[in-house]
Amino acid sequence: MNTDQLRQLMEVSQFIYHEARLQDEHRYAEWEQLWTEDAIYWVPANGDDTDPEQQMSIIYDNRSRLGLRVKQLYTGKRHTQLPQSRLCRVVSNIEVEAQDGEHLVARSNALIFESHTRGEVLWAAKNEYRLRRVDGVWRMARKKVTLANNHSALYTMSFLI
Repeated sequence: MNTDQLRQLMEVSQFIYHEARLQDEHRYAEWEQLWTEDAIYWVPANGDDTDPEQQMSIIYDNRSRLGLRVKQLYTGKRHTQLPQSRLCRVVSNIEVEAQDGEHLVARSNALIFESHTRGEVLWAAKNEYRLRRVDGVWRMARKKVTLANNHSALYTMSFLI
């Protein structure tokens, strides 16, 4: 790995760690700012390589829908989040996979611990990012979160945001 590749890996790693911290701290307005205007956020259901245009997804949001989802969290009417879950993500295996035109493709794994009055849940996820520089900083143009247990019931999705 040359110096430029190492620098790029460090930048991407810091971006992914920052995103995880914003999610864990419920700083959704700041998290929302990490996305490009044409972003897609996808969480497949029942497998890894489904087609979101043909099969059901847990989440398949464009930028507008993502913004609406964040606004709904701030209404106080998300009863599954009263009180808010305590979240802790452990992010690992960050790889910069390829440069695809103006996009950089990166991958990571995450272990997400959610503690709530209804109990504790552990989620494992493989994340795939398409990042693009906007005004000199990385932004997410696409994020795919493939839950290892995406065939299981989801009682709340707050850990995904």
